[in-house]
Amino acid sequence: MRYDIVMPQMGESITNGTITKWHKQPGDMVEVDEILLEISTDKVESEIPAPIAGKVVEVIYPEGDTIDVGILIAVIDDDASATVGGSAPAASAPAAAAPAPTSSAPAAGSERMDVVMPQMGESITNGTITKWHKQPGDMVEIDEILLEISTDKVESEIPSPVAGRVEEVLFSEGETIDVGIKIASIEQNLDVPFGQSSTAATSAPATESSAPAAQAPAANTNSGERRFYTPLVKALASKHGVALSELANISGSGAAGRVNKADFMNYLENRGSAPAAKAAPAPAAKAPSAPAKSSVPAFSSSDRVEIVPMDNMRKAIAKNMIASKMTSPHVNSIDETDMTNIFKFREGFKNEFKKQEGFSLTYTHFILYALVQALKEFPVVNASIDGDNIVYKKDVNLGCAVAVPGNGLVVPVIKGADNLNIRGIARKLDELVQKARAKKLTMDDMSGGTYTFTNNGSFGILAATPVILQPQLAIFCVGTMKKRPIVTEDDAIAIRQMMYATHTYDHRLIDGEVGSKFLRHVINTLETTDWAQLF
Repeated sequence: MRYDIVMPQMGESITNGTITKWHKQPGDMVEVDEILLEISTDKVESEIPAPIAGKVVEVIYPEGDTIDVGILIAVIDDDASATVGGSAPAASAPAAAAPAPTSSAPAAGSERMDVVMPQMGESITNGTITKWHKQPGDMVEIDEILLEISTDKVESEIPSPVAGRVEEVLFSEGETIDVGIKIASIEQNLDVPFGQSSTAATSAPATESSAPAAQAPAANTNSGERRFYTPLVKALASKHGVALSELANISGSGAAGRVNKADFMNYLENRGSAPAAKAAPAPAAKAPSAPAKSSVPAFSSSDRVEIVPMDNMRKAIAKNMIASKMTSPHVNSIDETDMTNIFKFREGFKNEFKKQEGFSLTYTHFILYALVQALKEFPVVNASIDGDNIVYKKDVNLGCAVAVPGNGLVVPVIKGADNLNIRGIARKLDELVQKARAKKLTMDDMSGGTYTFTNNGSFGILAATPVILQPQLAIFCVGTMKKRPIVTEDDAIAIRQMMYATHTYDHRLIDGEVGSKFLRHVINTLETTDWAQLF
């Protein structure tokens, strides 16, 4: 089956993207989640993974071309023997999106737009649909909000890339979908009756694939729960003569219990016994709750135990944290910092600063400034790894973890922090903090970070060893500031304001020498700078 790859939407304000590198060419085989291409916008650079495994049969646009969101850019076929179509000229790209136009409407293929799950950041692999603003049959204008999506990083409203009529809504609210998977379609040719694609043939399988009403009977189990099937699974069902209603017999192992290709092929291999197939619907209806039951077999309802399923955000955070630990060998360098001079300066200047700027001067502002100076001195810490290559970033985009009551932590990014003085850093951070607390952060605010800072001191903790935010190479954490007796250089004992700082770094690229020198550079900046000269 051919699978269309379209230009993803990289954020709610992004309308196009530039193809910077193709990792695969026509004829190449690609695995699911293997990097297919790289895309850049004016906000972020991202690696786009393949949503399925198969052969690349078409690459429609060359490197360097800027393509509108939703436009077909490549085709993958899950059949390894599929014929390679090569590269098409840019002008023919819209027509290439049509799988099989009917003779009565040869150009209609370009008028149906598939909406795919956008990539909400370079480390984000899926998103959860929280709300559909439009349903099948509804009219939608270009840039009108079509749906809302949440990830473990941000919540975003996704606008419609075209004006037209919503033909399909393939996933329901609450479902978590991988990036690049088709989630809806919009018909721009309003002469086509609702439920019939402008590119669909008149055969029954094509109608079932394109019309939400046609798939509804197959999408109900005995319990009344509605199920949806991806276009790939429906095509496989048609190819192997499996009725859509029979798909309800298959227990899915994908996101939210969804049936994937492996589930279908496994079912097909064991399909010979009719009685076994008939017995399957009842367990399938209970599939969503099965993992919770099987994961705690020793507990029963009579025990003093409450079992609460993770929400989608917590599951995504768990997945990302495990992936980071599996990717980066974490090393921690820890040292203490004498914050006495900063403490005294801030105490004498904080009222004047608030009067000038309208917000409070915090210790975080000093630390962020010191981090920027160290990142300029050690550019490898600001880099990332791409396979066997080191990617040096020319900008310092400094992420700063912000606690949001009732919503965990978010990490907005101060873009171009290396071009800002300490006041500029403070102003930008305050702007992002206010947006975070009002839940108005955009994808642009959350993406493109090259290094991250987190502060555990606000919780009264002395020190912590955080997890690196992929694909970054390091993260900096500080603990609370406390008065302690310190032996000075002249062997006297003085009461000083002391703070522990942790530099956690990826040992694949950053050795202990560089990681520790980076930490020492930050500490020296904090302890020796004449701060009065910077304000």
